[in-house]
Amino acid sequence: MKRIQQILLLAFLTLTAIPALAQFAEVRGFVYDKKTGEPIIFTKVFLEGTTNGNASDVNGFYNLSKINPGSYILSSTGVGFDTVKIRITLKPGGRITQNIYLTQKSVNINTVDITADKTENLTETKVSVAKVTPKQINRIPSVGGEPDLAQYLQILPGVVFTGDQGGQLYIRGGSPIQNKVLLDGMIVYNPFHSIGLFSVFETDIIRNADVYTGGFGAEYGGRISAVMDVTTRDGNKQKLSGKIGSNPFTSKLLLEGPLNKYEEGKSTSSFILSGRTSYLEKTSKNIYSYVDTAGLPFNFTDLYGKISFNGTNGSKLNLFGFKFTDQVNYKAPAAIKWNSTGFGASFVVIPGSSSVLVDGSFAYSGYDISMKELTSKPRFSKINGFNAGLNFTYFIGKDELKYGIEMLGFQTDFQFTNAANTVIKQEQFTSEIASYTKYKHATNRLILEPSIRAHYYASLAEMSIEPRFSAKYIINEFIRFKLASGFFSQNLLSAGSDRDIVNLFYGFLSGPEDAPKTFRGKAVTSKLQKARHIIAGFEFDVTNRFQINVEGYIKKFDQLTNINRDKIYPNTDEYKDKPAYQRENYIIEDGVAKGIDFTFKYEKQNFYLWATYSLGYVSRYDGIRNYNPHYDRRHNVNIVSTYAFGKKHNWEVDCRWNLGSGFPFTQTQGFYEKILFENINSSYTEQNGQLGVIYGQLNLGRLPWYHRLDISMKKKWEFSKNNILETTLGVTNAYDRNNLFYFDRISYAKKYQLPFLPSFGITMTF
Repeated sequence: MKRIQQILLLAFLTLTAIPALAQFAEVRGFVYDKKTGEPIIFTKVFLEGTTNGNASDVNGFYNLSKINPGSYILSSTGVGFDTVKIRITLKPGGRITQNIYLTQKSVNINTVDITADKTENLTETKVSVAKVTPKQINRIPSVGGEPDLAQYLQILPGVVFTGDQGGQLYIRGGSPIQNKVLLDGMIVYNPFHSIGLFSVFETDIIRNADVYTGGFGAEYGGRISAVMDVTTRDGNKQKLSGKIGSNPFTSKLLLEGPLNKYEEGKSTSSFILSGRTSYLEKTSKNIYSYVDTAGLPFNFTDLYGKISFNGTNGSKLNLFGFKFTDQVNYKAPAAIKWNSTGFGASFVVIPGSSSVLVDGSFAYSGYDISMKELTSKPRFSKINGFNAGLNFTYFIGKDELKYGIEMLGFQTDFQFTNAANTVIKQEQFTSEIASYTKYKHATNRLILEPSIRAHYYASLAEMSIEPRFSAKYIINEFIRFKLASGFFSQNLLSAGSDRDIVNLFYGFLSGPEDAPKTFRGKAVTSKLQKARHIIAGFEFDVTNRFQINVEGYIKKFDQLTNINRDKIYPNTDEYKDKPAYQRENYIIEDGVAKGIDFTFKYEKQNFYLWATYSLGYVSRYDGIRNYNPHYDRRHNVNIVSTYAFGKKHNWEVDCRWNLGSGFPFTQTQGFYEKILFENINSSYTEQNGQLGVIYGQLNLGRLPWYHRLDISMKKKWEFSKNNILETTLGVTNAYDRNNLFYFDRISYAKKYQLPFLPSFGITMTF
């Protein structure tokens, strides 16, 4: 109770720290598309003749405060929209709400995008964050005929996917369990399907995705590596519309429309429904029979729905829900099935009498996974619970003060049998509560963002105080230096194993109370996993069209908790003479991830080029050995290019090439006959044993280099403004590279990643 009181006290003190600005005036509101009523994000709004300006946020909201009273021209220009100018008069202490409606026009979007990026670079710290929109996702080759967020994330600097099949997302040395994924404020426990080409997020429902690869602010907590915050768009407020599409991998249907038709200045409501299913296991038997006569064993279904209510002043309420399923039917080595469900609400409130933006969410989500293997007993993992958050944002000129509170509770259920036939299981309920404060101070040359988070883990009775900081120094409009650092903690740990041949099992455990009490000869005083980040780099606009971004990072993982892969004996008095590392269910580890990322971006009219190079190093120490985890990729290169041509630029060619050095793996030193002694009368002289494996040093070997070229060509037919047909011809692994998937130690058979896979997709927008 004392800890909770401390968190609430921090929130109260933040409330009382708001400065008095009664002598100044304020204008705020939302920027909308005049035709559809959809909020327009990241659009510049400013008062002409002054330096007072800001960009709209992910909800389209803008706020200009600390304004001297008088008459002004309020101006806004958005990408692909006409400039709007509105005359306003502000009185001392006055506050007006002025929504802005922009009209679409035909412009060179690429040229305007460069200007929009430059504006954001001069007003935001933008350290280790990528803002992803559907337009950017559609620039990469449409693997399987459909671009997807999972495919786009793979081209971000510092991001590593471990394979086309069974791949997971590793961000700057952090494992998937250390990444927090949010969908409209709801926690999503597994965002990627087993075939590494698709996420659970349908591209057409995404408004924006913020991907923080490290050094994120105090508004995010409970993870020690990275954050992916996905926001979905509202449904069409004018008319019933949608999209239908099909390709050899998937088919999809999207429907959207008004519940209360949009009229400028009036309240509205709308809905959006999205469904997608794969049938690759069936179609591949005919189309890709050369891969495997049994077919590619991947099946998944994604369903998402959302209802949005919008008030006249911009306040809004969203109700949403989803169901994602995934199933893999390998004959060997495993069969996996998982389900993910959730529902919740999010809101934005603009109080008429207060200079504050209030937003929040409440959601419930669950996830369960089971895995059956030929060589071991089944394992399963289940997690379900709620999360809720409430945030307050004050705008003080160019400065911002943001604070909030977050609560969550979840239950985990896990069971696993290791190679020594020892059962490890856990059932536990966990609750957490946190409060944070973040302040942004901006001048013409300097942007500072200090923040602090107080996170209380109730089940472990432990408080974590986490200061964080980011900054940018603007030398001139072409060169900018930036820095971020912070402390991070989390309770969840992975139910996976580093020795899995195919890393498809993605389960969860709560932080255990029976973790080791000592590590490196010192007492372990915390039950949490903890990390520290420091990131530094610079942005350089070589020309208006050519930009370079460089970031170096160190993630120091001070304490990690993992399942004990060496456990042989029960942790009872009978075996107390055995070494601790052979008895305990869990182990303590530490480690470091460090590297440097280079990003090159060139954009001119109908041509776009994006290139990244990442040099990284990840190491762990588990109390016995130093090793590199299986996702430690030393070199990673991505090159993406897009070229549009034709009279109306209705033809487009997209290419992506990825080159990566080999992942670590544990080599085989030899084999032996493994006698199980299943009963007391067993005789080793008469019993036939199994083939046992003598492993080499953990992850000392390296797989071959990975590289793959994907190409797609698109053609659009526009029958009317609302009826568009698009066809896509794509090729995955264009030169049929044999990239190793896994190696069967017993049969010495090599299994490869996806081979040359042509595809044809068609979508119809109506």
